[in-house]
Amino acid sequence: MNGRFAPGWYQSATVRGRPRRTLDEDREAGLRVFPEHLVPHLRHEGLADLGADARQALLAQHFYQYMLFTTHLETKVVNRGAALVAHGEVDVDLSPEARLDAFKIYCDEGYHALFSLDVVQQVEKALAVPVLPYDFAPRLARLERTAERFLPGLDSLGRLLQVVAFETVVTRYLAQIPRDETVFRVVREVVGDHVSDEVHHHAYFVRLFRELWTSLSPALRVKVACSMPHFVDDCLRPDLAPVRAALLSAGVAPATADAVIADCYREDVLTAGVRESGRHTLKLCESVGAFDTPEAREQAHLLGLLP
Repeated sequence: MNGRFAPGWYQSATVRGRPRRTLDEDREAGLRVFPEHLVPHLRHEGLADLGADARQALLAQHFYQYMLFTTHLETKVVNRGAALVAHGEVDVDLSPEARLDAFKIYCDEGYHALFSLDVVQQVEKALAVPVLPYDFAPRLARLERTAERFLPGLDSLGRLLQVVAFETVVTRYLAQIPRDETVFRVVREVVGDHVSDEVHHHAYFVRLFRELWTSLSPALRVKVACSMPHFVDDCLRPDLAPVRAALLSAGVAPATADAVIADCYREDVLTAGVRESGRHTLKLCESVGAFDTPEAREQAHLLGLLP
């Protein structure tokens, strides 16, 4: 696998060439911290009587959760796998340039984590809405259970595939927020910075997965193919505990919070969202023949990710 970033990364990567994004309260006047249409529970009839301050707090908490998810994901999942690639600790024939590119991704992702936390702290101060604690441990535990279930004893491979899943999905947040002129400029800018780097990361991990696939034995291909739909689901399925905590913090009664979550996050809705955002990763798997075996296709069907 050959490198593709050098030498342009040194000039074009956001960590190299973009300014720190800062919140200017005058510029943000009349704008929202996050797109309301990307927060399903805000439209629920059970919250119709919430006041403007409570609704703003719910919107802020959703924004905080998204950005804090990013800080944890980049440092605890993506950079863990990127380091394996950079050090040549994966079963793929990597050129020196490709390994160096993995370290560039490592730098990019560390910067994404930094500016995500930076803008959370800026917004928290401006809105005076305290950030609720965010626990990434359940997500990480799901990823590790999938790796242990399908790839026991193959820790490095499991961690690399987790990164492939996260880096090749395309979520609505990354696609829509930079273009939404109703949203704080600082938020659009940091998400736009993230998008500009992720385009390169996506291409890098698509190539890496293709080359990894060719190096696998037939038996290991089946295991990898069975695991990938689950890694996609682990990656994209939302955590509902933070949603409930945000509702309660906004003064919503526990029974109402539970009803709102049950209505807004039905299993069929969640599955459709995972299938839509994960379609590029699923097509990548199909393109190498990963779902040609009955075992692998069954796993994708069980999760509702293939027709």
